[in-house]
Amino acid sequence: MGRIIVEVMPKPEILDPQGKAIAGALPHQGITVFGGVRQGKRFELAVDGDVTEEALEAARKAAETVLSNPVIEDVVGVYAGEK
Repeated sequence: MGRIIVEVMPKPEILDPQGKAIAGALPHQGITVFGGVRQGKRFELAVDGDVTEEALEAARKAAETVLSNPVIEDVVGVYAGEK
């Protein structure tokens, strides 16, 4: 069984309240090396058999039409994951 990973992030101009909350919480944990945080989404799509170019193209289409909101999000990655 193969797996396809789809990664979606808010567009840079869109406010990210979850990322901002995480960035504010990190210093309370003693973690001060990061200047900012953006939180996105990761989807794992199971494929019967090996990941083919056809399956990757279907995942790209799903990413653009179902898994993301193109008004406020960018699809930043669609790739075969490890088995």
